Amino acid sequence: MSKQLVWFRNDLRTKDNQALTTAVASGKPVLAVYLVCRHQWKQHHLAPIQADLIMRRLAQLQQDLALLNIPLLVVEIDSFNHVPRCLTELCQQYQISDVHCHYQYELNEQQRDNAVLSALSSNNVSLLQYHGECVMPPGSVLTKNRENFKVFTPFRKTWVSGLTEREFSPIAAPAAIDQALLPEAFLALLKNNSPLPCSYDRADSSKWTCDDPSIIQQLRDFSASKAADYKQDRDFPALAATSNLSAYLALGMLSPRQCLARIYLDHPHCLDAQEGGAFTWLSEIVWREFYRHLIAVNPRLCKGEAFLAWTQSIAWQQDLHLLQAWQQGQTGYPIIDAAMRQLKYTGWMHNRLRMIVASFLTKDLLIDWREGERWFMQHLIDGDFASNNGGWQWAASTGTDAQPYFRIFNPTTQAQRFDPNGDFVRHWVPELSDIPGKKVHQPHSWAEKNGHRLAYPLPIVDHAIQRKLALSLFEQAKKST
Repeated sequence: MSKQLVWFRNDLRTKDNQALTTAVASGKPVLAVYLVCRHQWKQHHLAPIQADLIMRRLAQLQQDLALLNIPLLVVEIDSFNHVPRCLTELCQQYQISDVHCHYQYELNEQQRDNAVLSALSSNNVSLLQYHGECVMPPGSVLTKNRENFKVFTPFRKTWVSGLTEREFSPIAAPAAIDQALLPEAFLALLKNNSPLPCSYDRADSSKWTCDDPSIIQQLRDFSASKAADYKQDRDFPALAATSNLSAYLALGMLSPRQCLARIYLDHPHCLDAQEGGAFTWLSEIVWREFYRHLIAVNPRLCKGEAFLAWTQSIAWQQDLHLLQAWQQGQTGYPIIDAAMRQLKYTGWMHNRLRMIVASFLTKDLLIDWREGERWFMQHLIDGDFASNNGGWQWAASTGTDAQPYFRIFNPTTQAQRFDPNGDFVRHWVPELSDIPGKKVHQPHSWAEKNGHRLAYPLPIVDHAIQRKLALSLFEQAKKST
């Protein structure tokens, strides 16, 4: 009897997994595989903390699949170039007739899948792909002229209007396969308790849960108790007002359709009440899809190119001292330093702060947005190429639907608005813990008035001066193109 192979990628779940469900529905024995591509992880700047979460989740997934009588193989290889041969050999070894997986939209991943398709076809094995990363897959949300959207708001309007009840219904986990159908090789794999292979650097991710019941409960708790106030509370980093589900979405431990179904169940009028918190949170899911649609049809975004062609001419400054001060949270701007230290020590950063520090790097330090994009991916537990690239290009005014280049965040006024009492800053910048209230956002002014000596750097740049320089850089680039 031929067998089925499920190739797991960024879809590390048994629920709402069309590839897995379809393979099981075939009535044939199913084998699952995950490929650890260490060189590709390094090339893509995978954060060690995210690598750790992946491996912890794979150990959990292996247990979950075992309950379905599906063995999970974790195979470590060097790069995407080795994937076609690896999968072909697995198919030959276990008499696989069909390989099931979900689409990935990044350029390297598409090239890899094309090579796999060719290799499997040559061996009479089918590659069956499904859309699991998006509620509305690329190509399904288009303008009246059948073109892809370049601006978010009309994209969201069309995305919402295209929803049907089908999009609200996640697929349940499949029933267990009859163990009597399993060949001896599969039974032996189910009994194998060897450690999962991974030679990639890892950092402790244990503060992030990785089992389904805990993740689903976190989604339910947010939807029930915080979603309604999300719009008014989401921008204040000192509040625990966000869902903290981004890491699970990035790795496919949770699907966007599961999120949509839950928010709609608890807030059935959210699509009509677009001023409410539930719709505002739903919009974050739509942003995620918007950026995926963009990279699917604009492969140059995966090559480090700006979406707006003229911004390729910006003469970004190269100043290692300024870059390192930003990376280590030593800029002399408390909100910037607090945010960067949060990233360094937790692998996560509040979304409002991501915008503030990105604006600071590109508009105050005048450093190429790609440096920030790379640093984030190297440290984020929720690192996600499409969203990270889209967010950085938005802040740098080089991307689609970008913040206009003449709108530049003032880090001090942003801090005063979104951390009004300075609680977030004092938590992450303890050397400023004695400064009361909002005065913490201008610590040297307070210290001078109070005769206090601070063990904290002076601002590395003057925002007012840098703002003018940034405007000049953009204007020169625009004129020269």
